[in-house]
Amino acid sequence: MHAADQPLLQARSVNVTLDGRAILNNVDMAIYARQIVTLIGPNGAGKTTLLRVLLGLVSCSSGRVTRARRLRIGYMPQRLRIDPAIPLTVKRFLALNNRTSRSAVRATLAEVGAAHVENSQVGVVSGGEFQRILLARALLRRPEILVLDEPAQGVDVAGQGDLYRLIATIRDRHGCAVLMISQDLHLVMEASDSVICLNHHVCCTGQPEAVSQHPEYLKLFGAERLGGIGLYKHHHDHVHDLQGEVVPLNGEPNHGGPDQRERDDVHG
Repeated sequence: MHAADQPLLQARSVNVTLDGRAILNNVDMAIYARQIVTLIGPNGAGKTTLLRVLLGLVSCSSGRVTRARRLRIGYMPQRLRIDPAIPLTVKRFLALNNRTSRSAVRATLAEVGAAHVENSQVGVVSGGEFQRILLARALLRRPEILVLDEPAQGVDVAGQGDLYRLIATIRDRHGCAVLMISQDLHLVMEASDSVICLNHHVCCTGQPEAVSQHPEYLKLFGAERLGGIGLYKHHHDHVHDLQGEVVPLNGEPNHGGPDQRERDDVHG
């Protein structure tokens, strides 16, 4: 376990230049234990590059990234294509990079709502099922932080709310932090403790409600984008068992969430 007051991941003055083009400019950010942080921004804003820098997959041109010692990370990529012609079942796919038992695979698939595809061929499952399989794959690493790059990609609108509710439940149940990437406010921001709006640099950061009204956010997305969007807000007053049943936390609702750190201010 890591100290609650120390970040699991932290970027300090990170700059990235690729092929002579500035992708990230003086980026600072941090994520703490049990915190859900959502990174938003338009296409081409550098969100995935920042994520890869944090994971150590891309080197920064200057600045520094620090990670907690022996940090366990579960990574769900934005895209992972598997040739449908390859005979590969879901349970075999999940065992490829995880030293885990069959019972653990089965339990994790059940946890993410994908138990019914355990023996299916990976290449023929639906988009929503595949995203849940990738989430199970990340969870099997017993992560202290889940890093999810566009987790709702390929999922229909009806399924997106369910997926984000599941992610919030996983944080409650496992006590892990979550870092997500998304393109806008739709559904995901209100499932977050903190939001970082990125457009090559950090435009603003803070609570979802405040970020959604920040001038820099409105400049990027426009106030009209907010109309008609149903935002999901998750109150952390319970967890769910493997069957999805609600289990109260000590019988007392906790509407503030388990971690209120750095949620009071918005910085431009």
